Amino acid sequence: MSEKDHRVSRRQFLTYTLTGVGGFMAAGMLMPMARFALDPALKAGAESDLIYVCDVDELTEEPQTFRFSFEQVDAWYESEVTREAFIYIRDNSVTALSPTCTHLGCTVAYGTQEPDEFYCPCHFGRFDRDGINVPGTPPQRPLDAYDVVVEDGKVYLGQINQRT
Repeated sequence: MSEKDHRVSRRQFLTYTLTGVGGFMAAGMLMPMARFALDPALKAGAESDLIYVCDVDELTEEPQTFRFSFEQVDAWYESEVTREAFIYIRDNSVTALSPTCTHLGCTVAYGTQEPDEFYCPCHFGRFDRDGINVPGTPPQRPLDAYDVVVEDGKVYLGQINQRT
């Protein structure tokens, strides 16, 4: 084949060059945005930090409210967050439930209306002692539960898990 068969016109050369340069420029602009969007998903982890809450000696078979705090980092903003959990001993194991109603997010209380039940004052939601929603009340699912680790007589809470 001769050079005449593979000649590129000035118009084709300009088209190829501008397409290539434009592609590199677009990639240069889109890569930081894609990295920003995907970075949280690509972070090593789903590691759940365990937070010390109380000693096992403080627990009873009646759910009690315990407060705990942890450092939270949102981008460049760091803050100390305080949360609560109902923690008690059930069947020789430690159980920790969220005090947030699964209906609309109000805070539930234990034993205020009915003994051995969690009660939500916002819409009269009720949960049994294990955090299971009572049929016929507004909540459609049980209270969320924390991961619990007991080491050396100390209770540590991990991430909160939605129960169905």
